Amino acid sequence: MYRVVIVEDDPMVSLLDRTFTEKDPRFRVVQTFSDGRSALEWLSQNPADLAVVDVYMPLFTGVELLHALRERDIPVDAIMVTAANDSSTVDQLLKLGVVDYLVKPFTFERFQQALDTFCRHREAMAGEAVTQGALDRLFAHGGSAGTGAPKGMQESTLERIRQCLASAPKEGLTSEAVSRQTGLSVVTVRRYVNYLVKRGEAASTVNYDTGGRPCRLYRPQN
Repeated sequence: MYRVVIVEDDPMVSLLDRTFTEKDPRFRVVQTFSDGRSALEWLSQNPADLAVVDVYMPLFTGVELLHALRERDIPVDAIMVTAANDSSTVDQLLKLGVVDYLVKPFTFERFQQALDTFCRHREAMAGEAVTQGALDRLFAHGGSAGTGAPKGMQESTLERIRQCLASAPKEGLTSEAVSRQTGLSVVTVRRYVNYLVKRGEAASTVNYDTGGRPCRLYRPQN
């Protein structure tokens, strides 16, 4: 589970960031801050994977916070959530290596996409070598042409189910188990896992050793 800190001086936006983050079972908010300096002091002493940061805050801005984090080699990624969309600010933040940049007001679906982008980045860098497929998903926000979600499906939902299957036990997971772990409905899970099976990203088998009605199990394709 990824550790998240939220740095936002508006209490309502901070609460929204926290609510959206904790809807995803891959993430846990460990601290919230209303200014960048307090966040920097805490991050200098405590581990975190991701910071959700506002740009304009009193005394110590989000840009200053990111500069300080990079100067101190503190290994935390950042998603910017702000009303600042002028090109110079965006360019500066992109050069500081932010994972994503969300302009207020934003939707839950767009926030979820930013979390998925962060997860793809972490997955791509997890091993000693980076595969071309992982790089394609990372830089193309879900895959190159023809590899993203088809019409009527959300890439963020597809990515959430991929993540769930990636941590499945050897025998696989039922659609009900995937539903519990992702917070999605069973009907939605079945639609998406069947699509992954069709694409060759997942495999399914039928378990007859249930003592009752057989069930179908899903796991990543080897």
